[in-house]
Amino acid sequence: METPPSRSVHLEDISRRPALMVSWEKFRYRQAHWFVECVAEFMGVLIYTFAAVFQSGIAYGAGLALAFIVCASTSGGHFHPAVTISFVITKKFPPMKAVRYIASQILGSYVACLLVYVQYNGLIAQATKALEAAGTLNSVMFTPQGPAGIFAFYVLPGANLGQVFLNEFVCDFIFGMVIWAVIDPTNPFINTIITPWIFGLTLSLLIYGYSPIGVAINSSRDVGGRFAALTIWGPAAGGGTYAVLASLTNLPATFFGAMFYELMFTDSSRVVTASSLAVLAGQKALEQRRQDIRGVPSTLSGISYTVDLETNKTRGS
Repeated sequence: METPPSRSVHLEDISRRPALMVSWEKFRYRQAHWFVECVAEFMGVLIYTFAAVFQSGIAYGAGLALAFIVCASTSGGHFHPAVTISFVITKKFPPMKAVRYIASQILGSYVACLLVYVQYNGLIAQATKALEAAGTLNSVMFTPQGPAGIFAFYVLPGANLGQVFLNEFVCDFIFGMVIWAVIDPTNPFINTIITPWIFGLTLSLLIYGYSPIGVAINSSRDVGGRFAALTIWGPAAGGGTYAVLASLTNLPATFFGAMFYELMFTDSSRVVTASSLAVLAGQKALEQRRQDIRGVPSTLSGISYTVDLETNKTRGS
């Protein structure tokens, strides 16, 4: 096998894009990079929500995996306000950028729900009429089994909100811990190929196992869906106390799960894996290239890495 080149190979080195696309890329780097990142967060949550509005479990997991595959390389793949907030607190993620990300995430869920409503409006209207004819519409409309429950999260009447809170908190805590385990660059069991599917599998397991009690897990999906239900059915779709619980509990719970992993399992003495170094080297080369296009001297410094694909060993320079 040939030894790979020591410098990074960019897409432009192997594939010439149309001049219009090249001009657009340069414009993005110089003036619209923040907008494209927000579009990626918007589209990621839209894909994730759109895939699973009528489904549960595996559909949510597959939707999240697809969101990562399509959009994460552009924005970093937060797709979750709790992840964005955790990055602000622990990884110096810019606060104003976080606000844009969270707004984009919620908007993605909102638009996805409205799209599904427009696509299935006829069937939803038929189901509503059938429930009304049976005399059960008022009792089920704003429950998990009702038409509004397609888009917004609700719990069954009489549900113990303390139990629902505990269920939500534990699931979110586990999800936060898994997120931090997956992004740990020293974790030898993770590489970029399986990352989307680990996230998707975890989400599927949590929803399959614990959604009967009531679980939201992601504030962007919950708040966006809630806004969609309010847009369609008005204030009656608000969800009451549970709406507050569903939208807010996952924020601290996910963060606490991440911090638990950080405190108990992160070890600075462990060796960064070759796959993580390859990703870091690619990110560094991308940022250097963007700086060159912007005409701004790069502020990047430190060790540069290349990975020998034949031996899977890393060389530093």
